Parts: sequence; structure tokens; C-alpha cells
Amino acid sequence: MKFITEEDLRDLYRSEPFTTYEMEPGTRLTPGARQFLADRGINMFDDQPFVKKYVVTTSEDATNVKAEGKNPEAGQKKQISWKEKKLYCKMKSMEALFLSTGQELLSKDVFLAQSVINLGKQFAGIRAFAEGKGLGEVVCCQECSGMNGENFCEDMEDCFDITEFHMQLEKGKEILSLHKLRCALREVEPAIMEAYEDQPNEMKRSEEMIGKVNKIVNALSQMICSAVGGKECQKKT
Repeated sequence: MKFITEEDLRDLYRSEPFTTYEMEPGTRLTPGARQFLADRGINMFDDQPFVKKYVVTTSEDATNVKAEGKNPEAGQKKQISWKEKKLYCKMKSMEALFLSTGQELLSKDVFLAQSVINLGKQFAGIRAFAEGKGLGEVVCCQECSGMNGENFCEDMEDCFDITEFHMQLEKGKEILSLHKLRCALREVEPAIMEAYEDQPNEMKRSEEMIGKVNKIVNALSQMICSAVGGKECQKKT
């Protein structure tokens, strides 16, 4: 008997993605191979008999039943991989951090707190998109000498390093709160890349998500610059 491994399926999927997999006679799937198919919602057909399910045909006569051959996996919710679950949990944590940061800033700067809350709502839209729902619009670019409409969705370095010097400024607490939020948000991009690294058909969707996250990161950078009080863009060259 021949066993089909996860690596065999990866090579096959990489050459030509598929939505169903039918086993050849005399072959069996390893546990890793079955998990690979389950993670991608791929229907598996093998020589194991289907489970017979008895269904009531009328609501009036419960004794009138018939046997139907049913795929045990039919109608079940698509299983997600541990990488995708890790991403969803990270995104939920980020939404909580947006709220707590907004609450911290509320007593210092109401308008800044509202801006952070608004960014959190837009991030929630990205999380919904990751879970298969629509993706809402994310902040429009406010152009400066270092950022514009062409690079606003790119992964850009911080405009300047946040050090102990910034703790002493009038808005030191606000600056550090925004910087902490920005640092945590930067961890989302590698989490997205990890979640979809084995799903080439999701490449475009993951790139779109990363671009939206980068927009929020860059918006936070501009808010930090404003809190520092610089009149000109201080982006590092």
C-alpha cells in the first residue's frame, strides 16, 4: 500500500491548485496529508463508505424516512489552520489595544483619542476581511514630504527613533502610547504572511491586507510627528 504524504500534496497543489482530491486504489493519506486538505477546505474522496443518514421527509409523518448517502464533511464549516487562528487572535488583541490606547489618551487629548478609535474601527474592517467578509476603506493619505499617495501603503521605517528624550516632552505620554500601538501593529504583517504562506491562491488578498495595515501604521507615524510638534516632516533618510 502506498501512503500519500503532506509533502506529496504540497507539490501537487503548488503545480496546480485543486478543490477536490480523489485517492487512487491502494493508497492512503497520512494524518499530515489529511490535515493539509482539511486546512484548505478540499473535499476528500476515498474508498471508505459514506455514512448513511436518515432524513424525515415530512413534518407530519416522522416514520416516513429514507436513507441518503451523505459525505460526512458536507455542510461542515471550513476548518482553519492554526496559523490563521493565530492571526485572528492577534488581530482581536490589536482591536483591544486600540481601545485601551484611546482610553489612555482621552484625559490628555480628546481629538487624538478619537483619531485612535477611528483607526481601530478601520483595523476591525481588515480583521473582518481576513475572516471572509468585506474590506472597508482605510485612512486616506495626508501627504507630507516623506509620505504620499504612492508609498502610503508600503512598509516604511519610523520617521525617527523614539527615545528617552521624548518622555520629557509635553506630550511624552501620548507619544509613547502611540509608539507602543505602532510597534504592536507592525507584528500583524508577518502574522498575515505566515497565515497564507502555503496558500498561493490567497496571495493577492494577503497583499491587500498588508497594504491596509501599513496605511494605519503610517497614519500613526504622522500622528506621532504631530505630537512631537515638528513643523516639517522628520522622516529619516
